[in-house]
Amino acid sequence: MTPRLFAPLLAACLTLSGAAAAQDTLYFSAIPDEDETRLAERFGAVAEYLSEELDVPVEFVAVKSYPAAVTAFRNDQVQLAWFGGLSGVQARLLVPGARAIAQGDEDTKFVSYFIAHEDTGLTRSEKFPEEARGMSFTFGAKTSTSGRLMPEYAIRQNTGEAPDEFFGRVGFSGDHSQTLRLVASGAWQVGALNFAVYDQAVADGAPEVETAKIIWQTPPYPDYNWTIRGDVDERWGEGFADKVQAALVGMDDPELLAAFPRNAFIPADNQDYVAIEEVGRELDLLE
Repeated sequence: MTPRLFAPLLAACLTLSGAAAAQDTLYFSAIPDEDETRLAERFGAVAEYLSEELDVPVEFVAVKSYPAAVTAFRNDQVQLAWFGGLSGVQARLLVPGARAIAQGDEDTKFVSYFIAHEDTGLTRSEKFPEEARGMSFTFGAKTSTSGRLMPEYAIRQNTGEAPDEFFGRVGFSGDHSQTLRLVASGAWQVGALNFAVYDQAVADGAPEVETAKIIWQTPPYPDYNWTIRGDVDERWGEGFADKVQAALVGMDDPELLAAFPRNAFIPADNQDYVAIEEVGRELDLLE
């Protein structure tokens, strides 16, 4: 074969080889419940662990928003994702055969904290904080289970009113860490966030917890979950989804688990999140 004919053929082979290699990579993402830098730090080591356990290349893909995480999953840009309860339901409704395969041990009974700036005079109670009526209030991301869905449900259940009827002003911070910062600064008087983010801030000695205090917590509900696409067995071999589930449930390195943070992962399935789907439909957050 002449060099002139061989060169294009070689280039084509390399292109196909590169495409095949890319196809062999398992991509996963996570809802951006904290800032992007911290997410990359949290999940880089997790990608390495999964790559070793699954014997395929695994890469973490950062996304900018909760809807972007769902879109990436729907469009097959990622095949595995660490979702919140609501975003997991959204993703599974969009991708045939997608299923929840694991959740944190804590995720069977997750709660949201309502926090308030110390100047409000609100203190912790077992009862819903009726004294917060007329104050300013911030949720986290608009489709966050622990930062919006279940806090809004709790507000409606306890007051019989929509959030913007009970509170004087209502907004969305974008993520749990930002909610904590904004309430701590006094920009918002009251807010709702993921209990694990607040507890981690306490463990880290974050200054925000000095001025942003817990005043109430919601009843427990199911939340975060690992969800995998329904076509992974066709691409990586029969039983691959179960192998991923086993790798996640078998993750016992405290440093890896601290990235979530969770004590352990346990098996999960779609039925675990029926209640979240029902609340999402009730609040018109699902089509």
